[in-house]
Amino acid sequence: MSPARRATPDDAGELVRLRTIMLDSMAGKPNPDTGWQPAAVDTLRAKLADPSGDLTAFVADRPDGGGLASCVVGTIEYRLGGPGNPQGVSGYVFSVATDPDMRRRGLSRACMEALLDWFLERGVRKIDLRASPSGLPLYASLGFVRTPDPAMRLTW
Repeated sequence: MSPARRATPDDAGELVRLRTIMLDSMAGKPNPDTGWQPAAVDTLRAKLADPSGDLTAFVADRPDGGGLASCVVGTIEYRLGGPGNPQGVSGYVFSVATDPDMRRRGLSRACMEALLDWFLERGVRKIDLRASPSGLPLYASLGFVRTPDPAMRLTW
């Protein structure tokens, strides 16, 4: 049996805690700005309350019962279709995070596999993510490949 389960609204706080760990790890240091966290918890509670919605998360509980050990969040996005994706439906994976003391136990893999199954059940055949260097081996083993398109962003 997989250690992954679908997240519920009650997991929102722990999902944000794990996202904070992920973001701090990617930045190389803790970010003192935590003002975003209450809004993120509220958004997750609302989105996770709708089982037919376009955003979900899969989590693995800590064996000691002290919250979550690992998580992954995914969403379905809609765009105009094109070659290779006529319906224009895409999945996006984000917030893949595991508590440092729970790493190397297959928890992120179990959560990712559950999320990929969720995408397949919903007819999503194109899935994107941004990989950190430490995440590359996991994603490659699941079949993800690098794309030639460079990412760009505008922040107002």
